[in-house]
Amino acid sequence: MTMKLSTDFTEARQAFIDAVVKGESQEKQNELYNTMLDPLFEESKKQARQEVEGLIAENPADSKLSLREREFFNDMEKTAPVGIEKLFPQETVDRIFEDLMRSRPLLGQIGLRNAGIRLKFLKSSTSGQAVWGKINDEIRGQLRASFDDEEAIQNKLTAFVVLPKDTEKFGPAWIQSFVSLQITEAFAVALEAGFLNGDGDNKPIGLSRSLTGTVAGDKTTYGEKTPQTTKLTFADSATVVKELTEIYKYHSTKADDETPVAVEGNLVMVVNPADAWDVKKQYTSLNAQGVYITAMPYNLILVESVAQVAGKVTTFVKGRYDALIAGGIEFGRFTETFALEDLNLYTAKQFAYGKPHDEKTAAVWVLNLPKK
Repeated sequence: MTMKLSTDFTEARQAFIDAVVKGESQEKQNELYNTMLDPLFEESKKQARQEVEGLIAENPADSKLSLREREFFNDMEKTAPVGIEKLFPQETVDRIFEDLMRSRPLLGQIGLRNAGIRLKFLKSSTSGQAVWGKINDEIRGQLRASFDDEEAIQNKLTAFVVLPKDTEKFGPAWIQSFVSLQITEAFAVALEAGFLNGDGDNKPIGLSRSLTGTVAGDKTTYGEKTPQTTKLTFADSATVVKELTEIYKYHSTKADDETPVAVEGNLVMVVNPADAWDVKKQYTSLNAQGVYITAMPYNLILVESVAQVAGKVTTFVKGRYDALIAGGIEFGRFTETFALEDLNLYTAKQFAYGKPHDEKTAAVWVLNLPKK
């Protein structure tokens, strides 16, 4: 199943991302995030109705589900009482994670890891090592406390899923696909915005943020990095080499002890889609065989993201940003919300964590592309 995203959704998504970038209040960001989900709901409902008309009784995809998945999605409408949260089957969580990585190249380059429902993540600030352990329901309260103590996974993503009340007619595979699609799109937007621009206030510390926090009451927030002095023009081949050399030299050592960092082949430049083609054209040329080639020195990896501020780029070294999602996906049911529309509202929640290793993990640069 595929879902065509409406113009209303893309506009609302950009408004939410802009609010994250500008550091607007958490209440404003929550409001815009919910507004972004509204057109996703509408498109989901529309496509759900269309699917009903051509639905067949036996869905071949049902046989591909695990027993746990089949039972979960068969019983979703029948056994989930109001206010009770259930955990998605791990197989479904894994598929959602795979779809996230496939649909958002930035998340793949950042190195997003799925800790799953069996693992927890604790990072030692002194050694930089990670320790893994088992998670179960009995220690979940203790787990959350330990995350707070370690300043680790304490940010919770929430998405909303709308399903027609008669979804039992659709079959478990259809329901699984439909639910996963909505969660994937909602989580992808929030994760990309958080890992790139999050200010640490109930969200990750983004790549574009300084690690020097500002304390106000019981909250610590992290301001935007000051752009580097070198402006990127990509004016000609010699200039491209000179400018990229400055970028690679900046990232080639750690911030605290000047330990060397392997950057060649590991440096990523994040560009807003509006700027991407202006950047690409600066290093696209016609070779002797009459073929246009696009090549950058030092194996630079160029990634587009709608969460990147236009007119600037963010560079970072792969492997030097901790990005995780963990804790499973909890699924709660609210039957009254859309009762008159014959629909049920579900919430899907999951923990997320993101933080650069040090100040030189990432940097922000201003674009000054020639007008031609």
